[in-house]
Amino acid sequence: MKKYITVLALSALICSSCSDFLDVQPEGNATTNSYFLNDKQAIDAIDGLYERFHQEGCYGRELFWEQGAACDIVWGRTRGYNTLATFAYTGDESPLRDVFSRMYSTMSRANWVIQELTKKEKGTTLTEVEKRSLGEAFFCRGWAHYLIAYRYGTNEQGVPFIRYEDFENGYDNSIPPQQATVMENYRLIIEDMDKAISYLPKFETYDVDNRGRAHQAAAIAFKAKTYAYWATWDETQWKNVIEMVNQLETGYNRGLANTFADVFSSDFSNYWNAEYLWTIPSIGGAQPGGSEFPGVILENKGWGKYNGWGQIKPSYDLYEEMAKDGKGNDRLVRSILEYGQEFPFFGENRKFWSTSDLEAGFMVNKYMDPFKYSDPVAEGAVSANGDWPTVRVNFPIIRFAEMLLFRAEAYLMTGQADKATADINRIRLRSNLQPLSGTATMKDLYHERRCELAFEFTDHLFDLKRWHRSSNSEIKALAEKELNSHPRIRKYEDRANPDSPFTIADYEDYTNKNAYQDYMIVFPYPSEQVTKSNGKLTQNKGY
Repeated sequence: MKKYITVLALSALICSSCSDFLDVQPEGNATTNSYFLNDKQAIDAIDGLYERFHQEGCYGRELFWEQGAACDIVWGRTRGYNTLATFAYTGDESPLRDVFSRMYSTMSRANWVIQELTKKEKGTTLTEVEKRSLGEAFFCRGWAHYLIAYRYGTNEQGVPFIRYEDFENGYDNSIPPQQATVMENYRLIIEDMDKAISYLPKFETYDVDNRGRAHQAAAIAFKAKTYAYWATWDETQWKNVIEMVNQLETGYNRGLANTFADVFSSDFSNYWNAEYLWTIPSIGGAQPGGSEFPGVILENKGWGKYNGWGQIKPSYDLYEEMAKDGKGNDRLVRSILEYGQEFPFFGENRKFWSTSDLEAGFMVNKYMDPFKYSDPVAEGAVSANGDWPTVRVNFPIIRFAEMLLFRAEAYLMTGQADKATADINRIRLRSNLQPLSGTATMKDLYHERRCELAFEFTDHLFDLKRWHRSSNSEIKALAEKELNSHPRIRKYEDRANPDSPFTIADYEDYTNKNAYQDYMIVFPYPSEQVTKSNGKLTQNKGY
């Protein structure tokens, strides 16, 4: 696995000189006759796909800025795209524009790999590595397509997508057509994940150096999420969510890690616990790799010890929600640092305080375990490069706890509240929380998703948006309240004193939030993409 991370860290260099055929709207034909001649070329092509997701421009940071429109986080430093937090979307905000371009580039690269390997498969038997690589290409195309589909597609119009392998004589470089509805996109994503499953191995068959590559259970997990988002427009899809999670549990032996802390541990022995489904395996030291998000949320300048960026912080609203399970409960303490809370940092026990930038009164604690060592860089737990602050943690993208919560939601939406109660209580008991006192409701589901998955790339904002369209009045009301609220913080009299008195105050930035409307469930397309499409890309309604 260490070797795999290092390969991914270097793969940006491999892909940086690729020709225009990898662009969103390619022109001309690339010379590919000399590629895929051996296993190494297949591996290099696939590692270049993974690298696109790992970068700062995706799961490193940029994909998270849009969460400012919910009330779980506040931005620790002023940004130039407050419209993301105020529902004044333009589509040209750099995080939106860059992720959009990056995902279409990834789809195009994956398309090319699929085209070439399927072409080769028609004339010869693929090696085991080539077969796996073809499965990884289907997986990465589905993953990138998924990130675009739910964030831009609706029941009235889908997002652009094309499969090179559908062209008998090779892709003709036409602009990808916009699908009729997002449900068509979801159908195509499911097809890609099914193709991936047919070529990919089970996770347990990977050797140590290749753990972290796509595997069957990860593809099924993405199918579960896709069906859950599809249910926004067609509630009959909830039955498919239940089926997918059942498969993960009974066919792939997925479950919960022993403790909540194990999921975010810097100990390699905890990387591949039962809860693992899909992650960005990350590492520090002299050859860092993975997601830099743990450094993004660390106190700016790290109290003189490390180059934290301090850019995203918890809100008081989320702290208040988590504290409903009891002040100082395990999940709260492991997720959020508050003033006066002790935590290990560079071999010392510190009491938390924060003087950096915009005040919040809290810091994310979920990914802090790698910073506990006296010399975390020498330990290989923290990157030696503070401008690329990755750490040794198996950074979660999908874990089984989220699958249980999707299944609980599906049970609630299909009149099986007793089964939803059992799933929610499994998660609560794992964190030493009291089980629900009665039968689960959508209010309990809202609380559990918000608290269990805080500061993960599970898209709490989209949860609120899809719930705002729900036929369940309870969850709809909760979503509407949060979508139309401005986050609060703790304001301290002496920010450098961990025992200082405080007051609850409104967060000082992006105060001009617009009222949420249902068309805002998706983002507008970047204006340059609409222009370049020559009329083939229709802007989303309301923009």
